[in-house]
Amino acid sequence: MHPLSTAALQDGLDRALRHTNATTDALSTDQFSANWDDSPEWAVGPFRKDPALTFKLAGQWPDPTGIGWASSSIFNPSLIERDGRLHLFYRASPKKESLESRIGTAVYTPGQGWADGDNPVVYPTLDNELLGVEDPKVYSANGRYYLFYNGIWPLEGTAEADKYPSPGWPLGEVGCDINVAVSDDLIHWEKRGLAVPHEVSHLWAKGAVIPTDSTGEAVKIGGEYLMFLSEGCDGKFVVGRSRDMEQWDFAEQPYLDVSSLGSLHEVACAVVVGDQLVLDFFYGDRDGKFAAAQALYSLDDPFTQTALHRGGSLAWGGLIRYEGRWTFAQGWDAPAGERELYLYRSEH
Repeated sequence: MHPLSTAALQDGLDRALRHTNATTDALSTDQFSANWDDSPEWAVGPFRKDPALTFKLAGQWPDPTGIGWASSSIFNPSLIERDGRLHLFYRASPKKESLESRIGTAVYTPGQGWADGDNPVVYPTLDNELLGVEDPKVYSANGRYYLFYNGIWPLEGTAEADKYPSPGWPLGEVGCDINVAVSDDLIHWEKRGLAVPHEVSHLWAKGAVIPTDSTGEAVKIGGEYLMFLSEGCDGKFVVGRSRDMEQWDFAEQPYLDVSSLGSLHEVACAVVVGDQLVLDFFYGDRDGKFAAAQALYSLDDPFTQTALHRGGSLAWGGLIRYEGRWTFAQGWDAPAGERELYLYRSEH
């Protein structure tokens, strides 16, 4: 793995500023979550934007890496409530969906609105974060908070690229790790490093999807926390098991069949409602178009889907209930150059 250095960070930023992708630039949350046909009782949603809860980032953060980093887009956030306030964690990028991202935080207080935190709350300090840190997922468990996020790093010329081949999930120019940080107050975070070892990820694992209840508290299923991995891992479905949210054991475990709809891209989140588990996921339909759907499971058998429904949230940071309604945040719909996040809430 290449060592993190100021020069390497600067090179990465220069590449990020040249990034463009017409497909992801045109993504809209409404195309996935606003209109559902024949919604079954177990499905979570559909959702509508709540303009009263829009978050807008003003100004630029100080750059701890000293390379002149700045953001033009914020997206892929995670929400959790604490003491009646919403804590938001989000990805900030030089350009929408570019590398060289950082993770920021903000807090919503009813009656007062949003206040930005001491940012960036997570930025590259480890070698496997050389090309950025992305897509935070925050969970509470055991009286603490756990922030899982992606660390991005260059593969070319590394020993890891030869040691961990991935024929089932061909790799490009970068590796994607799942790292974890812990906190007791949602403000001060301690990095713990790699959460999914390279023996499991084969240098690409994206999205530590852990089932939660409506508050964002991780739920033990069968006496253990579960982590659903759906992208990378040499093309295999992999599930992690843990008793403490920090030490994980991973094994191949099929759990989702979307062949009747199209092909799976990535599981976005998982929520426990009563004795049922709902996975919300991103897939490509038979025409190759991006789509969202949900799958239903029983907590007694969390790897055997019992139903599928076309329609989902793609709430990468999870779903929580806020003031009685399912809620998530997303920034795809922000106009170009506008750093805004919109909160979407269930109709019922």
